[in-house]
Amino acid sequence: MAAGGWTHATLAAKVDVDPKSVERWVNLGRTPRRSTAMRAAETLGEDVHALWPALRQARPARAVSPELVALHEQRANVPATAFVDLITRATEQIDVLVYAAVFLHEANPRLNELLKERAAEGCAIRIAIGDADSPNVQHRGQEEKFGHGIESRCRLALMHYRPLIGVPGIEIRTHGTTLYNSLYRADEEMLVNAHVWGVNAYGAPVWHLRRDARGGMFDTYAESFNAVWATAKPVTEEA
Repeated sequence: MAAGGWTHATLAAKVDVDPKSVERWVNLGRTPRRSTAMRAAETLGEDVHALWPALRQARPARAVSPELVALHEQRANVPATAFVDLITRATEQIDVLVYAAVFLHEANPRLNELLKERAAEGCAIRIAIGDADSPNVQHRGQEEKFGHGIESRCRLALMHYRPLIGVPGIEIRTHGTTLYNSLYRADEEMLVNAHVWGVNAYGAPVWHLRRDARGGMFDTYAESFNAVWATAKPVTEEA
């Protein structure tokens, strides 16, 4: 007020309050109503929260995405059948992006037959597994204190999927990207297994998404899959 040449009376007249009110703001530290405080701060050219910190409200928590169906603390808490059930419901598209995820075949020996059935019904299936010779795969093993185990599991995963090579509607590729999330998509649903540095995938969170609106979380992960897929190498029968 002093810097701008304002008195209790002139500021009171400008913001339409009694001069004694302004006096109480200054001398007693009283906080005016928000609308009055906003007018006073604008008049003085100051930030309203700098003048009256009590008016600062905590930013409301952002609403949970409507696409989030469920959140699991660890993949180990998700029944293996949940992944298979997701695939079983698919009618148009199945995408899998992992390093190995051999638990899928271990939990369901008929997984390949199920994928063949889905493909025969017109479902487009894309499976991207880790390239065991990729530096990123090898580094992941070191980070998770898994040694060369993850490389062996990538080779085991390829062995599991090899009978599907050449099946119409099914594509198998290997990738060497840094995998931030393992993705399991079936039509408009997706299970996202986050990766945490130094933690094996089974100990990291999983969120179940169901596509709600274009441009949401679901599409972000779907676009991520497409980006990795574009860099992945097709697996041939000779490879």
